[in-house]
Amino acid sequence: MLDLDGTFYLSDRLFPNSMRFIDRVRETGRRFLFLTNNSSRTAAYYIEKLRRMGLEIGRGDIVTSGDVTIDYLKLNHAGASVYLMGTEALIGDFLSAGIKLCNCGDGGKARERPDVVVVAFDTELTYAKLERACTYIRDGAVFLATHEDINCPIEGGFIPDCGSFCAAITLSTGRKPKYLGKPHAEIVEKVLALTGLQREGIAFIGDRIYTDVATGVLNGAAGLLVLSGETKPEDVPVSPVKPDAVFKDLGEIADLL
Repeated sequence: MLDLDGTFYLSDRLFPNSMRFIDRVRETGRRFLFLTNNSSRTAAYYIEKLRRMGLEIGRGDIVTSGDVTIDYLKLNHAGASVYLMGTEALIGDFLSAGIKLCNCGDGGKARERPDVVVVAFDTELTYAKLERACTYIRDGAVFLATHEDINCPIEGGFIPDCGSFCAAITLSTGRKPKYLGKPHAEIVEKVLALTGLQREGIAFIGDRIYTDVATGVLNGAAGLLVLSGETKPEDVPVSPVKPDAVFKDLGEIADLL
């Protein structure tokens, strides 16, 4: 299970050893599957981005936190009305999946109160959307979030991610969200259902200890850290979650396969 941002590439720059890692995985009869917490984009976007980078994958080769959130809503809040604080692309995915959205109030007076508020990595965030999310949650709507990443790595630094937005909403409302992406059990169950594998046969690889690595370590699989993104070497000793192994990049893992 491979993370994307900070692990396989950074922004539009493919890391030097990423394709060598994929080749080695295939040579040794293993399977890879991309697993990203980034809910600002859809699976179709990532498939096209990877194609431009030289890697052809199918829809069954990638899972996003948006996918997991859609599954969770269908299972636990079937028929509920949902206010989604997310990008237009993610809104399209939710609508295509049959989720009843009431993205009311973004451009005018609210028409109805939703049963559920979902907060995602909204790179199109406005104050009006933030205000609506806080108001609905304060009025009793269920508070869900696609993932808890605080920052998203980009070339030259980081930008605020979904966890940062949720922190602001929590401070305003006094309510904490239920997170659904890495490292939580819902995303692991999605992986097991897709692959048919046992969790003991899966390694979760990524650049964040508290999401990527923790997904494996806390859910009965392996959690491998690469130091190509957010986490720095000095972060490892003080982390409550301990990686099963730490590598410079995917190339070092490929050398051991």
